[in-house]
Amino acid sequence: MFVVVDDHPVQRSKLVREYIESQAGKLQLFLLPPYSPQLNPDEQVWAHVKRRVSSQFVETKDDMKRLVLGALRCIQKLPELVKSFFRHNGCLYALM
Repeated sequence: MFVVVDDHPVQRSKLVREYIESQAGKLQLFLLPPYSPQLNPDEQVWAHVKRRVSSQFVETKDDMKRLVLGALRCIQKLPELVKSFFRHNGCLYALM
């Protein structure tokens, strides 16, 4: 299994390295370069959510939470939209 992750220190920790080694080659991490949001499909998701939420009136943290969760649930129901995040120029590597 290949897992692409951002360059957060947790993914480079001793515990993670030991776990990966214990998988005898069945799991391999690929680290994205430091600060490379354009290469991370998750960032495409958050950009989409921000566009939806930023046009709404928000008064409280609960309003914000409701809007963000609603936007994420909407994404879950739209597989073509999810696929589009991986077709973003910087994320094409994920289609291979």
